[in-house]
Amino acid sequence: MNRFSSEINIYLLFVKAGRTDQRMTNVERYDGLCKQESSIPLFSKKWWLDAVCGENCWDAAIVEKGGQVIGTMPYTVKKRMGFTLLTQPPLTQTLGPWIRPLEAKYSTVLGYQKDVMEALIGQLPRFDHFSQNWHYSNTNWQPFYWKGFKQKTYYTYMLDDLQNEEALWNGIEPKIRTDIKKATDRFQLKVRDDLGWQDFFDMSTKTFGRQKMAVPYSADIVERIDRACEKRGCRKIWIAEDARGRRHAGAYIVWDENSAYYLMGGGDPELRHSGATSMVVWAAIKHAATVTKTFDFEGSMLEPVERFFRGFGAQQVPYFHISKTPSFILRLREAVLMLAGKR
Repeated sequence: MNRFSSEINIYLLFVKAGRTDQRMTNVERYDGLCKQESSIPLFSKKWWLDAVCGENCWDAAIVEKGGQVIGTMPYTVKKRMGFTLLTQPPLTQTLGPWIRPLEAKYSTVLGYQKDVMEALIGQLPRFDHFSQNWHYSNTNWQPFYWKGFKQKTYYTYMLDDLQNEEALWNGIEPKIRTDIKKATDRFQLKVRDDLGWQDFFDMSTKTFGRQKMAVPYSADIVERIDRACEKRGCRKIWIAEDARGRRHAGAYIVWDENSAYYLMGGGDPELRHSGATSMVVWAAIKHAATVTKTFDFEGSMLEPVERFFRGFGAQQVPYFHISKTPSFILRLREAVLMLAGKR
C-alpha cells in the first residue's frame, strides 16, 4: 500500500468512527468547496441540490489529504417501500465524482483516481439501488466496476465554441434555419423573455399531454429551481408568441461560467408546425454566448430529439450512467420488466 492510499484509509477510519470535525457537516464542507472550485458542474452545486432535493435529502462523500479536499461525490437518498435508493434528482443532468486534478505521470493519475474513488465508494451509506449519470468529464469509471457497479453509455450534444455567431448559424442544418425564418417571417412570432416560470410550465407541459406521458417534474420543483437560479442570475426563459397572444414554444436554460444547459423545452402541440421551437432554441444559444463558454443540449436517447439537437451543429459527447443493485428483489423486478419489454 502506498503512502497516498494509507492517508486516505486513515481518514476513512476517522469518518466511520465519527471522529472528524463535528462542527462542520459534510454538506457544509462541500458547500465551501463548491464556492471555491468553478470546475464543479452546476448540477453538483449545493444550492442546486438543495433546490431539487430539499436540504435534508442529500449528502456528499468527501475525501481529504493533508487538510485539502481531493474528491467528492454528492448523492441523494430516497426511501421507497423499505428500500434505500441513491438516485438522480429530477431536472438534474449529472452528478458523479469530482476529483481534484493531479499533475503527474498518467499511470500515477490513474492510481490516484482509483484510491479517491474507492474512498468515495466506502463512504456511501448502505443502499439497495444506486443510479447516477456522470458528467462527461469523468472518463474513468473502472474503480467502480471493480466494486460491482455497472455502466451504460449515453450521449449529450454540445456546442463547444459560442463566440462566432455566423459560424454557429452556418453550422445549423438548412431545415432548422428555414424553420427559424418561417417562425419570424410567415408566422411573425416574437420571442419574449419577460415571462415567468409558471407561464413556461403551463405551456411546456402540453407536450407531454400530446404524447400521453406523465410530466416528469412537478411545478413545485420548477418553482424552487427558478427561485434559486433567479437569485444567482443564471437562468433565462424564452417563449415564442404570435400576434394573437398564443404561446407556441419555449426554452428554459441555466448556466454557470463553463456551460449553459437546455434544461427544459416544450410547446403547444396544436402550434408545433410554426418553427417556434427552433426559434427559441436559437435565441437561447445566442444568449448563452454572452454569459458562458459552451451550450449543452443535455442530450437524449430518443431518436427524434437527437436528430433535432444534432441539427444545430452540436457535437455528440458520451457520458456514463453508473448503477448497482445489491437488492435481489429489485434485480428480479428489473428482470421481469425487461422480459415484459418495459425496459
